[in-house]
Amino acid sequence: MSAPSSFPTLHAPSGPVPPDAPAWNPQRPGAMPSHRYRSAYDKVSVPLTDRAWPARRLTAAPLWVPVDLRDGNQALAEPMDTPRKRRMFDLMLAMGYKEIEVGYPSASQTDYDFVRHLATSGTLPDDVTVVVFTPAKPDLIERTFASIEGLPRAMVHMYTATAPTWRNVVLGYDRAGLHQLILRNAELVGQLADRHQAGPVRLQFSPEVFNLTEPDYVLEVCDALTELWDASPDRPVVHNLPATVEIASPNVYADQIEYMHRHLARRDSVILSVHPHNDRGTGVACAELAVLAGAQRVEGCLFGNGERTGNVDLVTLGLNLHAQGVDPMIDFSDIDEIRRVVEHCNRLPVHIRHPYVGDLVYTAFSGTHQDAIKKGMAHHAAQAAQAGVPEHEHPWNVPYLPIDPADVGRGYEAVIRVNSQSGKGGVAYLLQTEYGLDLPRALQPEFSALVQQTTDASGTEATAEDLYALFTATYIAPGTAGAVKLNRWSSNEIAPGAHECVCFLSNADSEEELEYRGTGNGPLSAFIRALADFGPKVDVLAYVEHAVDSGLDSAAVCYAQCRIDGVVGWGVGLDTSVLAASVRAVLSAVNRAGASSDLMIG
Repeated sequence: MSAPSSFPTLHAPSGPVPPDAPAWNPQRPGAMPSHRYRSAYDKVSVPLTDRAWPARRLTAAPLWVPVDLRDGNQALAEPMDTPRKRRMFDLMLAMGYKEIEVGYPSASQTDYDFVRHLATSGTLPDDVTVVVFTPAKPDLIERTFASIEGLPRAMVHMYTATAPTWRNVVLGYDRAGLHQLILRNAELVGQLADRHQAGPVRLQFSPEVFNLTEPDYVLEVCDALTELWDASPDRPVVHNLPATVEIASPNVYADQIEYMHRHLARRDSVILSVHPHNDRGTGVACAELAVLAGAQRVEGCLFGNGERTGNVDLVTLGLNLHAQGVDPMIDFSDIDEIRRVVEHCNRLPVHIRHPYVGDLVYTAFSGTHQDAIKKGMAHHAAQAAQAGVPEHEHPWNVPYLPIDPADVGRGYEAVIRVNSQSGKGGVAYLLQTEYGLDLPRALQPEFSALVQQTTDASGTEATAEDLYALFTATYIAPGTAGAVKLNRWSSNEIAPGAHECVCFLSNADSEEELEYRGTGNGPLSAFIRALADFGPKVDVLAYVEHAVDSGLDSAAVCYAQCRIDGVVGWGVGLDTSVLAASVRAVLSAVNRAGASSDLMIG
C-alpha cells in the first residue's frame, strides 16, 4: 500500500514494472511526455565511426577567448554600462587573456561606444586582439567595421544560424540560398577588412547551432569561406563551431568536432574553435572532449554566465588543467578577487558550491572527510619538510582537495568547518590551525561528542571561535575557576630528585584558605600529594604538553587525563609556564570530576 503523498502536484511513476527490472529497484514508467523528443542521433548525422579522441590526453592549454562582454552581457537582466565593461575587460587583461570578444556593436549603442572607447583610449595593450560580433547583414557589418576604426589588432566575427529548423523556419532559406547569403556577406567582410588601415583584421565565422547542422553542409560553408578569405598559416581564419543549444552527451559533440578537424580544407590555415553552452549541464565536458578531438580554441565566460544555463565556464576549464599539472596560461591566483569583479559587473552571485571558487568548495563538514584532510595536510607538511622544499612547491596529494587552496589565494582556515555532521578530526583540525591546540587523540572523541550535542541543539554551524570558547569553558576554565581553588603555590627542589610543593587551597563552600604540603619526584607529583591531603586522590593516566606557538614567549598547554576517586576525565591547563599549565590541568580534571560526580572535597 502506498503512503499518501505530501506533494499533491507530484505523482510517482505508476506504470507496469518492466519485465527486466531488478527486484530490488522496481522503477516504473512515468507520465511525463518523453515520447515528444528525439534522440540527438535522430536529429543530426554523426558520421565519425573510427574516432581517435578517446585515446588522447590534454597536455596544453587551448587558445582562450572570454565572451562575457558580448554573449554573457546579452544574458544579463541589466546589461553592463561602459565602466562595468571596462572593469571586466581590465580583469581579463590582468588574468592574461589575449583575445577578448568585447561586444555586438551593431546591436547596441552601449556596445558600439565601448568598442570606440577601446579604439581611442590609447590603453589597449599591443598584444591583445579585440573581437567584435556581427550577423551576416550588410548594414550591420558596415557599422561593426566603423566601430573598430583605429584598432590596430581586431577580429570580426560573423555568424549565421545554419541548422535546419533555424534555416527553414527562422530565416526562410534552403541550403543553397543560405549558402549564397553567407558568401555575399563574407565577401563584404573581406573587402572591409582589406580597407582597415590601423592594422590587420582577422576573420571568424560561426555556423550558429553547428551541433544540429548537417556535417557536410557545415563543411561546405566553412571551406568556401576559408577559400574566399584566402586563409593561410600566417593569416588563418577562425571557424567557430558552437553547441548553441546543448542536445547530446559530450561524446557526440567530440565526434562532430573530430569530423570537422579531419575534413576541413586548408587545415593548417584554420583555427578550429568551439563555443559550448550548458543546457544539459555538460558544457565543461563538451569543451574538454572537443579539444581532445582537435579544437584549438575555446570561447566561454568566467564562471559560466550566459543565456539559459550559460556558456562554458572558462575558470573551471582552466583550473581543471591546473589540477592535472597543465599550465592554463591564465592567472587564477586570486580567485576571490576575480569573483568579486565578475559579481559586480554581472550583478549575479557565484554559487557557494561553484567549482574552485564557491565559498564552500574547499570546505568539509563530514567527519570522515575532515579526518582524512587533517591527516593528509599533516602528511603533506611532513613530506615537504623531508624533501627540503616549501609546502607550496611540494607535489599535492591531500584527500578531498583536488588542488591546494593556496594556489588560488584561499587560506586554510575554512577548509574544515563544523556542524552536527562533523567528527573529531575536523574539530581537532580547527583548534590546531586556529589556536595551536593539538588535542591528544584520546581527548578528541570526548570533545567532539560535546560539539555535536551543541550543534544538534542549535542547528547551526560552529565556527573556530565557537569551538575554542566551548573548549575553554569545558576544559581550561575549571582549572582557574572551579570548586577547588588554588590561591597560591610554590615548588622547590629539596634534594636531588625530590621536590616539595606548598599550596594554599580553598573550596566553594568556604572562603577559608588552608596550607597543604606534598613531596614527590617532580613538581607535579608533589602538587598531587598536597592535593591528596585536601581531599581528592588523583592518578595521572595520560599527560601531553606542547607549545601553542613558536618562540620563547609562547604559551604552553598541558592535557592531563586523571582518575579522581574512580572518576576518569580530562583537564587542560594553559599558561606561559609549563609547570603552571600542568598544575592547572590537574586542577581542571579535579574540578570537572567533582562537578560530574558530586565528589566531596575539602
